[in-house]
Amino acid sequence: MNPTYDEIVKASSMRGNDIKKTPLIHSPMFSKLIGSEIYLKAEFRQKTGSFKARGAYYKIKLLTDEEKKRGVVAASAGNHAQGVAFASALEKIPCTIVMPKNASPAKVSATRGYDAKVILEGTNYDESSIKAKEIAKQTGATLIHAFDDPQIIAAQGVIGLEILEDLPDVDEIYLPIGGGGLAAGILIAIKEKNPNIKIVGVQSKSFPSMYESLKQNKIISSGGERTIADGISVKTPGELTFSIIKELIDDIVLVDDTEITKAMFLLMERMKFVVEPAGAASLAYLISNKPAPGKKIVAVMAGGNVDMYLLGQIVDKGLAAMGRLLVLSMVLPDRPGIFKEIVDEIALANANIVEVIHDRLSSKANAGSVTVTLSLETQGKEQADLLIKALRERNIQFTLLT
Repeated sequence: MNPTYDEIVKASSMRGNDIKKTPLIHSPMFSKLIGSEIYLKAEFRQKTGSFKARGAYYKIKLLTDEEKKRGVVAASAGNHAQGVAFASALEKIPCTIVMPKNASPAKVSATRGYDAKVILEGTNYDESSIKAKEIAKQTGATLIHAFDDPQIIAAQGVIGLEILEDLPDVDEIYLPIGGGGLAAGILIAIKEKNPNIKIVGVQSKSFPSMYESLKQNKIISSGGERTIADGISVKTPGELTFSIIKELIDDIVLVDDTEITKAMFLLMERMKFVVEPAGAASLAYLISNKPAPGKKIVAVMAGGNVDMYLLGQIVDKGLAAMGRLLVLSMVLPDRPGIFKEIVDEIALANANIVEVIHDRLSSKANAGSVTVTLSLETQGKEQADLLIKALRERNIQFTLLT
């Protein structure tokens, strides 16, 4: 049974105080960068840090007393897990969550924090889902699907109602797609009111399952390469979500981890927003491609649950990608004063030394030599290029590691 616009309205009326209406934030900085009026739908400020709480809350609210007594089970890489655990805690019902073994430790810890029983099984959502279905069959618990469920889809569609309420004249909406629940819900909500609003789904190049399924006009499994965007790393789309998206969506596009990293970095540095990789995918595409100049565009920031270790890497990789972090490795004669020549060039270029690794035991260095690795902070690519040129003119041999 397909979810309807009326059920989306019903889901909106049932959210109470536990599910927020998230803000739609205009960004002058991203608008200037992309060449369109950019608005960010801040779902990372939702309960549990993701839009997934909407669907889980509505689905569990509609369970019968007998179903609640038997509890619920779900499979998730993290955000749906927290949404189901949160909603189950509100209803005081048993909850089991199956998560991939490589799930973010932060998301595993947060899910357990809602008193859910967490089982680590499989290496991705699809493998975890098999285990969740087994548990549901054995225990009689209700399986709360992450995306392929009409009530889940309807509740995610409330986001579309909120966008229209805050920005009635929106031209285009870009949103991430994993299994497709978010896209399906928003498509129904938006296209019912204004079919001329363009809606574009964004997938990871590592998991382009919906993209490939639409190209071949049938559901296929695709992907499996490692990606930082675990929230959209779904190999097989849902049947229901595929049918809705196939009928209503205007386009699906792809982004890679490098583009996502840049978007996350800019969100942190310029907007002070911590958004997870899957949540930043739509903005990543807009930054890299600037597809609709002069339009009013909403990018759905789907979640903000990012592992702290990954966040540190994002900062370093973001700085490196923008030419603001330069890492050099060089083998120098091990004699007094040689390093001062290098430091003098760095000072003249007005670069800042962040870290120095001085290694006499490196296999790269012969006796009487030393390997030095320098991490340098620069103001940007232009300054970094000038420093590199100056070092080469002084005949200083080095290897560029960024």
